[in-house]
Amino acid sequence: MMPGHRTATQAVPGLQPMSDSSTPDLDSFPLAAKGNKFEDFTVGQTMTHHWGRTLTQADNVAFSTATCAWLPLHLNVEYARSQGHPDMVVNPMLVLCTVIGLSVEDLSESGGPFLGIDECVFPRPVYPGDTITASSHVVRKRVSAGRPGFGIVTWRTTACNQRGEPVVDLLRTNLVAARGDISSTPNGRHDLA
Repeated sequence: MMPGHRTATQAVPGLQPMSDSSTPDLDSFPLAAKGNKFEDFTVGQTMTHHWGRTLTQADNVAFSTATCAWLPLHLNVEYARSQGHPDMVVNPMLVLCTVIGLSVEDLSESGGPFLGIDECVFPRPVYPGDTITASSHVVRKRVSAGRPGFGIVTWRTTACNQRGEPVVDLLRTNLVAARGDISSTPNGRHDLA
């Protein structure tokens, strides 16, 4: 046996063994609250999202195949070149999904339904090997009259490639849980939602 490895019968320090007839009490595990709440957003605030993501040819082929997007522009290098591209074009829906994923930690990780995307544009194509980074700007927020304890926040998210060239720009709206009483929150309006 290698140093530091335990057999199935050796105890792990700090863990209580479970008898075969018991099950773990999953309700006893503390939940770690994550993400920003409604009160954490201010109109005009900008957040730069973490690290970025390099999209590869494998990502593109797997995504396009899994979603049955059989467009030759996304799967056939020679066809893409015949259309004036230097390589196959990364499926724009993969770019969009990646950008939304990059923004979740800052914008919607605390939960609340996704309400939609508007004004989504793809100013230039993404090619395998491009690294995408994103930032979001709070454009509006309001208290939800229809869902007590929630607000509605809209962000403009822009993603760029490694050269700083925009590759997608969109408005995204989410219902966002509040931390407390949001009736007196700055920028909060009582509208129907």
